[in-house]
Amino acid sequence: MAMIDIEYRHSSEPPEDVEIRRESIEEMSKYLRNLVYEMQMADISSKFISTEGEGPNVVLINGKKIQDILAGLEIKMLESEDSCDHGKANIVSLGRPTLDWNKDVIEDIPDVLVKNAVSKAYADVLKNRIL
Repeated sequence: MAMIDIEYRHSSEPPEDVEIRRESIEEMSKYLRNLVYEMQMADISSKFISTEGEGPNVVLINGKKIQDILAGLEIKMLESEDSCDHGKANIVSLGRPTLDWNKDVIEDIPDVLVKNAVSKAYADVLKNRIL
């Protein structure tokens, strides 16, 4: 078992009638594979598994649903005075707020929430690790 196991269980394509961040199973799989690749490049033992099955589409990190991991976290966005870009112009973004997502469609989850869930799972592994 890798230190971080990310499993994407999917049965069908996400709904087409709603605006979501990743519009297909293939796009979500590619996103998660790239995330695992970034972790591996940082010498974090990680593995990605994509399985087709019944039920709603879900992402599991070390066997726990990503929504369950996030339930115990308080996500805060950096204030402009806390960021490291002092003296630079702020980027203005249009569209949905960063933390806004349809919790019934895992393909809509924002990148910042996925990375927070991975960080929490990684911290839990390190906390429980016997040296």
